[in-house]
Amino acid sequence: MTTAAAQPPRDRALGRGITTLIPQAATATPAEQAAAVLTAMQSVPVRVGILQAAVVLLEERVRATQDEAERAAAATTVAMLRSAIGRAG
Repeated sequence: MTTAAAQPPRDRALGRGITTLIPQAATATPAEQAAAVLTAMQSVPVRVGILQAAVVLLEERVRATQDEAERAAAATTVAMLRSAIGRAG
């Protein structure tokens, strides 16, 4: 899931394909959209620094939000990101 080396340019269709997997309806919550993105992106290489930055931002969200669903989604995402960082070495 993570990589230290630069990846070759990807076909632009990949990005358009991912957006079709993300709920766009007005009723889709940010947590539902984030969960869809995480599912779609599980096998996409990402630099470790980006994951580390996301962890910091999400940990702040866990502390700041009063919304239990948002807190749970953010905490789950933090755990997933930490796991990916650990596997990257």
